[in-house]
Amino acid sequence: MVRLVESGGGSVQAGGSLRLSCTATEFTNSRRCMGWFRQAPGKEREGVAAISTPAGIIRYADSVKGRFTISQDNARNTTYLPMNDLKPEDTAMYYCAAYEKFGYGDFCTFFPNEYKYWGQGTQVTVSS
Repeated sequence: MVRLVESGGGSVQAGGSLRLSCTATEFTNSRRCMGWFRQAPGKEREGVAAISTPAGIIRYADSVKGRFTISQDNARNTTYLPMNDLKPEDTAMYYCAAYEKFGYGDFCTFFPNEYKYWGQGTQVTVSS
């Protein structure tokens, strides 16, 4: 059974940094998309960043470009999301998610319904 385990959330002041990690277990298909989503109270879940493995194609939400960097360590089955210059509007529950890719193409979607596997979430709080 596939499991995603997140870590690294916390509370910081605006301008600070955090690094989220997501370790995946029991994947049998090496081709997959690993994504980070977030959901603030009263708002819809939104895609933040995603990376395809092993191709390494990356996409970001406009709101985090230049501040967040997604990366993948295939040997450790771990996806990282260092977040710099955090802003109060980044406050949310952050979720790691994944889905396996079949066929052609390595572009990852930001549609939450496409992601089959989800972690439990880790809270990020940014104070002004």
